[in-house]
Amino acid sequence: MTTLRPGRTIRPFKIPYSRKSKYKSSNYAKVSQQPKITQYISGNNSQKFDLKIAVLSKQQLQIRENALEAARIVANKYLTDNVGDQNFKLILVSFPHQILREHKLATGAGADRFSSGMQKSFGKPTGFAARVRAGDRVFEIHLNNDHLNEAKTAAVKIGKKLGVRTLYLVSKNGSV
Repeated sequence: MTTLRPGRTIRPFKIPYSRKSKYKSSNYAKVSQQPKITQYISGNNSQKFDLKIAVLSKQQLQIRENALEAARIVANKYLTDNVGDQNFKLILVSFPHQILREHKLATGAGADRFSSGMQKSFGKPTGFAARVRAGDRVFEIHLNNDHLNEAKTAAVKIGKKLGVRTLYLVSKNGSV
C-alpha cells in the first residue's frame, strides 16, 4: 500500500488538465474513486438556530479531502461532547471535486502529466481536493447563543486540521 504524499505537493492553485466528459471514452481521468467524506451535514438539521459561525480561508489553495474529513470529525466530536448532538448543525460547504492524480514512476510536484505528446498521458487518480479561494467558506456551524464559546473553540480546531490560515465570522442566522 502506498503512503499518502505530503499536502504541500497539491496545495498550489494551478488548474491541471483533467477532461471530464459525460462519455466515458472521452475522459482523460478514466477512473475516479468515491469521496472519503461520509457526511456533509451533521448535528440537528431540522431546528432553526440563532447564530451562524462561518470558517473562512485566508489563502487560495487546494485542500485534500482527508483534511476536510479530519476537520469535520474533530469538530463534530467536540461539539457533540460539549454541546450535545441536538444543539448544533455543522455543514461542510467546500465540496472536493478536483481529481488528484499521481504517476507512480515520476515523483515530485507536477508529475501528473508524465510526457507531453499528443496522447497526454496522465497519472492514476489518488483522491480529491476542494479548490478554495481566499475568503471562501469552508465550514459553517449553526447554534444558539448560549453555546458560542464552544463553537469558537470548534472553529479553531477546524482551522488547525485544515492546515490553512483561517478566520471565523459570527453572525446572526439569516444574515451574511
